[in-house]
Amino acid sequence: LVYTTLNDGFTSNKELSGYKKKSEIYKMGIETIKKFIREYQVDCDWNECGKYFASSSIKDQKILENFSQTLNKLNFKNEIFSKDELSKKLGTTFYKTGLYTKGGILLHPGKLVRAMVDTLPTNVELFENSFLKKWKKINNKVHCKFEMGNIITDKIIFCANGFLRSLGIKKNYNFPITLTASMTRPLTDKEFELIGKPSEWGVLPVKPMGATIRLTKDRRIMIRNTAEVHSSLKMKNSERVRRSKIQANGIKKRFPFLPENIIETTWSGIVCRSRNSSQIFDKIDNNIFVAGCYNGSGIGVGTLFGEQIAFKASNLHTKEIDFINNRAKVTWLPPQPFLNIGIKARLIYERFRAISET
Repeated sequence: LVYTTLNDGFTSNKELSGYKKKSEIYKMGIETIKKFIREYQVDCDWNECGKYFASSSIKDQKILENFSQTLNKLNFKNEIFSKDELSKKLGTTFYKTGLYTKGGILLHPGKLVRAMVDTLPTNVELFENSFLKKWKKINNKVHCKFEMGNIITDKIIFCANGFLRSLGIKKNYNFPITLTASMTRPLTDKEFELIGKPSEWGVLPVKPMGATIRLTKDRRIMIRNTAEVHSSLKMKNSERVRRSKIQANGIKKRFPFLPENIIETTWSGIVCRSRNSSQIFDKIDNNIFVAGCYNGSGIGVGTLFGEQIAFKASNLHTKEIDFINNRAKVTWLPPQPFLNIGIKARLIYERFRAISET
């Protein structure tokens, strides 16, 4: 769960104000999950340990210094660390400079989601593995076609995030990005000792296409260092294996003393992005609502928007809805094939810039 995201300085008070509004939405997302955890006594390995932004290039220290100044203006606690300090905190000498920010939270998303499913109210039915193939509005009713049947409803909320575009929802304002991640088996006592027995931590890259790394509570290392426009919403096993090798190399860069075959699991998923990194929260027809496009900002914002779009669809009014409505609105995207060409070109450029950080 993120509270702050990296921005390379600002040129106006307007931009600073916009960043503060974005951070407030992140904070409300965290508070939404906190409330749920307290109410239902959920064990999801909640850890308010903050997070690091780090780079293997000392040249990126200027970016972090600018970011630190921004955080200071907004009274967000932060601290810049040197290579030696980072090595003690993270157990790797890979990073040359880093910035620690308070407010970030690590948790076990699987445990959280399962708890949310287990505590659904009695008036909610959950259908898993039910792929929505087609939908259309007929005579003020929404008709939904599934593999095993149909649902006709008076009102619908679309919260499909990375799949919004494929459903034809706000398709000129969002696009999907495929991310692939790998996780190691738990480190042995000897391996854990070699990295200095650090506490659980999470590292985000300074450059957008760098690797996101996490050391989990049960001593696993998780890495995500690919982001791409994928031609299909499904990934072949051979493609997954190839990306797993990229991630194994990323782990080897940071922890060269760990064995080659340490990765236990590799998976891919879809995130939703917008042109200006804002979210979607709209009533697009009198009985059709949509929330999504969280730009990889963590499950806090998704939980907040999911809760509030349900309130909105139920004709309820909250202060959170007012605040969300006051955010910067998502901006228009060019049509295909120009959109994919532009996205792919940008990813190639960012990948080249971050080649040492993957």
